[in-house]
Order: sequence, then structure tokens, then C-alpha cells
Amino acid sequence: MARMRAVHVPRPGGPFELIEREVPQSGPGQVRIKVDAYGICHSDSLVKEGHWPGLQYPRVPGHEVAGVVDAVGAGVAEWTAGQRVGVGWYGGHCGHCESCRRGSFITCANLQISGISYDGGYADYMIVPAQALALVPKELSATEAGPLLCAGLGHLGVQFAAKMGFRTVAIARGKVKGSLVHNLGARHYIDNQTQDPTEELMKLGGARVILATVTNAKAMSAMVGGLDVYGKLIVVGAPPEPVELSALQLLVSRRSIMGWPSGTSIDSQDTLAFSVLAGVRSMNEIYPLERAAEAYERMMSGNARFRVVLTTAG
Repeated sequence: MARMRAVHVPRPGGPFELIEREVPQSGPGQVRIKVDAYGICHSDSLVKEGHWPGLQYPRVPGHEVAGVVDAVGAGVAEWTAGQRVGVGWYGGHCGHCESCRRGSFITCANLQISGISYDGGYADYMIVPAQALALVPKELSATEAGPLLCAGLGHLGVQFAAKMGFRTVAIARGKVKGSLVHNLGARHYIDNQTQDPTEELMKLGGARVILATVTNAKAMSAMVGGLDVYGKLIVVGAPPEPVELSALQLLVSRRSIMGWPSGTSIDSQDTLAFSVLAGVRSMNEIYPLERAAEAYERMMSGNARFRVVLTTAG
């Protein structure tokens, strides 16, 4: 049998281990991807540290994957070998639970998640349900496409908001990021080390939407006061601690807070297509598969500018 490289976590809290194993075979309804690149997401820590309930080990993480269809299983009619594809957080749905019957596949009671429900992209090959695939445009390289399939980090959020025509405000730590976010399309920059973000947002009229990409619950909580009437805080970052806020802050201005785990594969495909159309790109630091542990620590340190991407090349 053909062999491949993979980086797995052997147990909760265990180290990343580079191993060799047999290339997996695609079953009915499945596609095998020859992986080219995959972004390292903060959510990979759920696998690394064992925070996801019921996760089976050893497990290969990775849910920001770009590659090429290598083989298709029985019953797969929509994909053929050689197509460039990607897979994000959404890894397949059951089709028969109440959420699926109502068309909300991402809230499927039996949702599959790439790199959690089954082995993910830290490998030369991976097996994916055909329904989880998104087509990658030829204009995007694999290293450019991978992070767009999941990453909710701020530098992408700024670009998408600006390209969609919104009056975009970026909030971060330190003056040095001001020029960067303006180049990405933000009209205003708030340095939360020297300014009160809620006061500054209210001077601008209050925010209709705040996209919370950080993994710090206190930072999220502090932003509620900067929302306008009917304003909404959308949480896409996943801090381990609770987000705390005053009920009065919500009541007096009809504000709300909601979470957004991900989109489905067609949402990922739309994102990739819009990125080509509007010129949105992720800023990446690239590492080879063999340096997965180092790349993961670089991401977790918060010092990466701005995404860390692994590649199987060379």
C-alpha cells in the first residue's frame, strides 16, 4: 500500500507527532484530497489540548484545507479527479435531523467537523464527505485559499467589510497597526491601549455590527457598549472563558449578541469567489509539514502576521 506523512495528536495534551501511515481509501459518498496547504486555526487547540468532548485519539487536526481531488468514492457524481477543492470547519451533515430538514446544515445535530470528527489536513492526503467540498478558483494558490475557508481573524474581516462597502472601523492593540488596517480598507482605527473603544465607537455614531474575532472574552464583553440601537455583536472567536455583560446594556438599546460557527461548503465557495473578485487575500507565514509543532506555537503565541499556513510541498 502507498504511504503518506501525517501529523497527529496521540492523546489529549500530547505532542504533535510526524508519522507515516497508509494512504486512506475513499468510501461511498467520499472524496480523497491530495492536500497542498492548510491553515493553522486557533480551534486546532481543541484537538491539541483535548477540549472537544468525546474526541477520539489519535487525531490528525486541520480544517482550513486546500488541495486537489485525488480519488472519488461510489455515488459521487459532482466531483472528478484533478479539481482544485477546499474544506473548512463544516465537514458534512446528516440530512435527516430537524436542523437539516429546515436547511440549517451547519447546526446539524450530527454535524461532522473536519479534523475533529475525522482526520483533517495535517497530512499528505485526507478523506472528506463530498458534500463538504468547495471549488477553489484558479486565481488563488493553495496557501492563499486555505485560511479563507475558516479564519475569522481581523485582517480578513477588515478587508471583507471594506470591500462590501461598509464604513469599517478596526480595533486592535498598539499604534503600529493603524497604518496596516488603513491599507486594508478601514476608515478608522481605535487603539484599545490608549483609547476607550466604546467611547470612540459612540463618537462615530455607534456600531451596527461588531465582528468579534478575538479569543479574549473580556475584550468581547467590553465592546457591547459601543453598539448602536439594534446593534449586534457577532462572536466568531472562541475564548475558553465566559463572555459576561450587563443585561441592561442589551435592553435599553435593543442590542443583541449571537454566535456564528461557520458556513457550509457553498458559503466557503462564495467566499473564495468573492476574494478573487474583490482582491481579498490573507497575509500568511508559511511552514512545511515537518515543522507543524513550531508553526502551531507561532500561531498560539499571537505573534504571527497574520495566518500560519502549512504546506506539503518539498
